Formats: sequence, structure tokens, C-alpha cells
Amino acid sequence: MKYRTIGTDPATRREVSVLALGAMLFGSVTDEKTSFAVLDHFVEAGGTFIDTSDNYAYWVGDDLGGQSERLLGKWRRSRGVGDEIVIATKLGAAPLAPGTGFLDNPEGLSAKAIREAAERSRERLGVERLDLLYAHIEDRTVPLRETVEAFGELTAEGTVGLLGASNHAIWRVERARSLAAAAGLPGYEVLQYQHSHLRPRYDVPSPLFEDGSLGHAGPELFSYLRSEPALTLVAYSPLLAGAYTRPDKPVPQDYDHPGTPARLAVLREIAAETGAGLNQIVLAWQIGNRLPIVPLAGASSVAQLKENLAAVDLELTEDQRTRLDAAH
Repeated sequence: MKYRTIGTDPATRREVSVLALGAMLFGSVTDEKTSFAVLDHFVEAGGTFIDTSDNYAYWVGDDLGGQSERLLGKWRRSRGVGDEIVIATKLGAAPLAPGTGFLDNPEGLSAKAIREAAERSRERLGVERLDLLYAHIEDRTVPLRETVEAFGELTAEGTVGLLGASNHAIWRVERARSLAAAAGLPGYEVLQYQHSHLRPRYDVPSPLFEDGSLGHAGPELFSYLRSEPALTLVAYSPLLAGAYTRPDKPVPQDYDHPGTPARLAVLREIAAETGAGLNQIVLAWQIGNRLPIVPLAGASSVAQLKENLAAVDLELTEDQRTRLDAAH
């Protein structure tokens, strides 16, 4: 395994594996036995970075979420896992009632919601401090200063370490970081956005993003990362839910544009040159990127995890990287 440091403050920064394990469906779609087996193998391989959220997976079984955090807490207790494993979680997007969701009835990012949600996550995970806590989605009904100060209070109390943001407009991230800096509070240091080798259309509106996607990593985010070297991008859905390799998983509709075939062609060329699979090429391209990127990939079996882990030691040449970057 290889490792990188996230965060800057010596009191909260952490060294994490360059590949993160997504636990979104653990305890719901993926049963406990399989989830434990995947987690055990990840740790045996040197993995130290696990990702979840307080709302995973509310859409399974008409629930409010929390299944993933509860399973991770049970796994931690049964294995005696301590601070050597970094578990990141998120808040703000859990539904407030069964049958609702983050679009119509989210917990939000008020000071009260943040404190209560963080406490529930700590209890489910069985930890005294949340290693990394993200604001999962924006909440424009709450003054940004209130959200920033609420997160700051939790870090001051020692119940939260690093802070992050996911699926936010970059201007909102920068404004929150500026407010935190002006108040002498810690700001967001880890940014989680959807990012893969294929590039989506950013102009397609959705129920969450009426002006086009703010949840995909795009030019503005990459420019921001280049100018703020202390930030880290955690790239979720790097393998597009299996679309690179599974005939039953078509490429999502927002990737249906003229640039996609060219990028797929380069991926296949380099897979043939290296003898690696397409998924491994995508992960290796992110892991070795000049920008600080940690791919976040889920796995529903040990076999899938092993395939992903092989990407850690896959060294792409500079020529191969250039071709992957330049394809359009």
C-alpha cells in the first residue's frame, strides 16, 4: 500500500491509504458477512481510509439511513480497530422522515442539525472523534457563517478532526473557507466530488443542481486544487458503478457526448499495453495524478476489492499519462 497525508494541522492531519474504500451499501445491499470480509481484506492489504455517510443507505428498505455507520461500528468493535483506521462520514443529506429524501426533506446544515447528526454518527461508529466529517450537500437555507461556526465548535471540542465538503459549488467552498479563516476556525480541507476518466456534461440540470452539475469534479475544481495545494480531492464513483467493464452497466447518460469514445479508446489502448483492466487504469491514473486525488471505490466482494487494490502498484508511464490526460 501507498499513503498520502490529508490535512495540514499536526493535531488533525492524517496519513491515509491512496485508495479509499466506499462503504455506502455495507449493512444494507451488502450483507454483514460479505462487508466484514471486504473490510478485513482492505485492512490486511494496508488500507486505512474508509468512507461512509449518515444517510447510507436510506433508499434501501424505506429507512432513514445509518446502516453503513452501524455496520462499521460493529466491525470496529469486533476487530478491535482503533485510530489506525480513518473513517470519514458525512452529514446534511439524511432524510428527516421515512419516504422522503435529500431533495425534499434533508436534515440540512444548521448548527442544531450538525451537532445532533455528528453525535449520532459518533455513537453509531463507536468513536470519540470523527476523523473526517463532510458537509454532504449544500444548505442554502442556512447562513453559511452558521454552518462554518457549527463545524468549528465541534473541532474545538475535539469530537471532529478534519472537515470536508462534498457536492458544493466551488465558490461556496471558498466562501466558507474564507469565513473560517477570518474567524480563526478550521476550514474544509478535503473535497469529495464525482470524478472518473470519462468527462461528463456539466451543463445538464438535475433536481439537486438546477444550473448543471456541481457534484462532478470539473475545470474550476482542478484550478482550485492547483492554487490551494493543502486541499485533497476524494474522487467518488471513479469506476462509474461498473460501466467500464460490465455490459449490463451502460455509461451514464451525462457521459453520452462526442468526447467519450476517444477517452474510452485511450483507456483500452493502455489496458492492452499494460495487461491491466480498465478499472485499474482509471484508478492508477487518479492515484498517480499530479493533483492530490484519492479515488474512493466501493466493492461488494473481496474479488472486486482485490482488482481495485492491484491499481495501487500499477505504474503508468509519462507517455501513457499524457495520452490519458489529452484524449478528447
